[in-house]
Amino acid sequence: MSRLDTFSVDDLVALSADVREAGGDARTMEEAGAAVVEVLHRCLTDSTGGPACALVRLYKTHQFEKLPADLQQFAAAAGGGDVRPDTRCLTLVATTGTEPAWRDRRSSAGHQAIPLTSESAVAALPMVARLISELGLDVAHVVRPPQSDLALQLHHQSFNVFHVPDAVGSQWIPAQDFVERYGIRSALGFGGMLPTGDMFAVIMFTTVPVDERVADLFRSVAPAAKAAIVRHSFRVFAS
Repeated sequence: MSRLDTFSVDDLVALSADVREAGGDARTMEEAGAAVVEVLHRCLTDSTGGPACALVRLYKTHQFEKLPADLQQFAAAAGGGDVRPDTRCLTLVATTGTEPAWRDRRSSAGHQAIPLTSESAVAALPMVARLISELGLDVAHVVRPPQSDLALQLHHQSFNVFHVPDAVGSQWIPAQDFVERYGIRSALGFGGMLPTGDMFAVIMFTTVPVDERVADLFRSVAPAAKAAIVRHSFRVFAS
């Protein structure tokens, strides 16, 4: 267990090891991702020893025509019918949190699969646009994954973190009713690129404030999360 508000390098080493080993017997990315978000939810605590994260989610971009039928239907509705077979969708792979409904990706009312039909469509999604920008990714590469050589280069590259130190009133977190109801203080995310050219990202909504020093440490958790899920790059969903 590690207090998130006083997170240290020693905590980082221990957490990274736990995240890297998460889902060792998983058969799909969905199963491995569920283990990753569970480790983060369980191991990061507040001053009372309770969970410091109200909600932890793992997303990846996924080609529309390769989504399961239920997610294709969800993405098509979200995109207003303007979704091509090769459109990348920011897809919820794993989730856990305070509410029971947050522990099943199928229960998400608005985030199961968000079509990224163009760069302008991404710009219209404040948190997604900020996530991609702060990680240091090129929106064009997220919307249209690069060819194999560049994809492998990006796969081996380290990226920055997504950090909203003060969630209250932030333009980057439009769901302010969620922020108020659950006492969200900060948002923190990390991720990178998979060898398929798809982006993955873990996003945590915390009930303790996360400062820049702590947020920066989570750059080093990203490789551990990738190690847990990357071998399932071609077998994503459990069903």
